[in-house]
Formats: sequence, C-alpha cells, structure tokens
Amino acid sequence: MIEMKNITRYYGNFRALNNISLSVEKGEILGLLGPNGAGKTTAMRILTSFLPATSGTATVAGFDVFEDSLEVRRRLGYLPETPPVYPEMTVESYLNFVGEIKELAGKVRKERIAEIADRIGLTDNLQRIIGHLSKGYRQRVGIAQALLHNPDVLILDEPTVGLDPNQIIEIRGLIKDLAKDHTIILSTHYLAEVSMTCSRVVIINEGEIVAEDSVENLEKGATGATHYKITLKPSESNDWREIIDKTAGTKISAELHEAGLIKFNLELPSEKEFDSMFEKIVAKGTVFREISPVKASLEDVFIKLTSGEERKADA
Repeated sequence: MIEMKNITRYYGNFRALNNISLSVEKGEILGLLGPNGAGKTTAMRILTSFLPATSGTATVAGFDVFEDSLEVRRRLGYLPETPPVYPEMTVESYLNFVGEIKELAGKVRKERIAEIADRIGLTDNLQRIIGHLSKGYRQRVGIAQALLHNPDVLILDEPTVGLDPNQIIEIRGLIKDLAKDHTIILSTHYLAEVSMTCSRVVIINEGEIVAEDSVENLEKGATGATHYKITLKPSESNDWREIIDKTAGTKISAELHEAGLIKFNLELPSEKEFDSMFEKIVAKGTVFREISPVKASLEDVFIKLTSGEERKADA
C-alpha cells in the first residue's frame, strides 16, 4: 500500500534523509519513531506529496507521489501534529467545508459526515463550535477530516500529543479500530503507544533507518543476552555464588540481601547455561523463590539505537 525506495532529501547542504526504503502492507499500523530532527516529518511530507524528494521513488496505493500527486491525495488522509481546524466554525460546518474541498457530492458528503461522526464519537458535538471543544475532541475532529473521503491510507503525526490519559486510551482504541479499513502510519514520541498499537516499528535516526521489525522482536534482540530477576534462599553451604561464577559469561548485578533472601539480576549468554546452573544450585540445597525473565523495553531499544551507543559498538 505504501512504498518508499532509496529516498534521499537534502535541505541545502543538510541531508535530512539518507537513502531510506520501507514498505507498509494493507491494514498494517506502522509506528514511525525517532528523536527530534531524525527525518520523520520529512518522510511524511514526501509521502503526502507536500515535499519532493531529492532522489528515490515513493508510491501510495500504487500511485507515484511525485507524478500522480492528485491521485495520491485522493487516497490519503493526513492529520498533522496540530489539527488543521478553524476554531470559529462548528464541527459540522467545518467537516462540510472539508468535504467540498475533497469534491464530495452534497448527499454523499452529508452521509459521510454522519457516518464518521458516529464512528469516532462526534455525533453529539456536531453543532458545537470547535474552539469550545476539549483538546481530545478537537483531535477527533482532525481525525474526522482525514477520514472524510474514505482514504486507503492514514498518516497520523503525534495524534495523542497533549491529551490526558483517558483521552489517549480513547484515541489509541480508535486508531486500532480504524486499521480494520485503513493502512496507517503513526508517528509519535509515546513509545508505550507504539507498543500497544502498532504491528511493526521503523526507527529513524539521523536520516537513516536503524531498525525495522515487530515490537516483540526488537525487544528480544536488544540485549544480545538472556536476563533474569532472581530471588533465592541460599543453602547452609552458601555455594550458589561459586556455581554461578564458574558458569562462563554470567554476570550478577543489583545484589540485595533481605530477610534471609538474596535478590539480584543475572545475565547469561543464553538459556542453555541457566538450565545446567539451576540444577547444580538446587542440588546443593538452595531454594529459588523467584525466577523472572527480564527483557528490554521499547524505550531501551530506542535509546540504544538513537543515542550513538549502537554506532560506537559497530565502529
């Protein structure tokens, strides 16, 4: 549904995007992540035909964003970070105005406004002035204008920025529901939102794609090792530590002694070492009270890939 091939974009001598390629399948919610200035907004502007690339090609629903920009815009709905609404208009008059711009016939326009308002919870607010709405409802109006012409693709830039927790949950649920009928690119700074909403993640840093995978796979592969949170009651011989130290590649951290128990974090090269080590320690009389696998969060992955740590490790 969306494809970018070898896209590069310069602003003067500054290279905002460097030869990036990505594709998004129909019905997918793709999370686009990156620090400020990474190139996310430039990529979205290229896809929406707002900005030409310096080199490379991009298509939306099979149409070239440079050569067939009008067809692309007919198949694409866009919500920028600041919703493009007129605060002095009522919700209905604004959506009617947007429908005219998008060349929807009068009867069709009226039906679509009613349908979209019902779907995203705006029906009771159609006669209210937009400037009098809460930020959460103004965001819904912004999503409504993007949906009005029933596009194949939705590009949402920071759709929950500035919303309270309840509003964020509502908008997040709405986005997941919209994926039943639309392909979605979601750009956000809220990593929890990506974890709960997106089927796949692309992380951009300094104009380049540094990671592309499911959230689960990114979290699994972030550390390159197996981590456990351990709580144990040592035996009288207290030789559990010696057994761990003799296991190649293990590391203990955050060790805490409390009420006869010992708590610590354990890192091993793989799960194979744990099984053998566990059997030896239990055989000596030590009792394990807790064994919890610990995985990296999406936040850990993001920081590792965008802070320069990964690049230094590869150098």
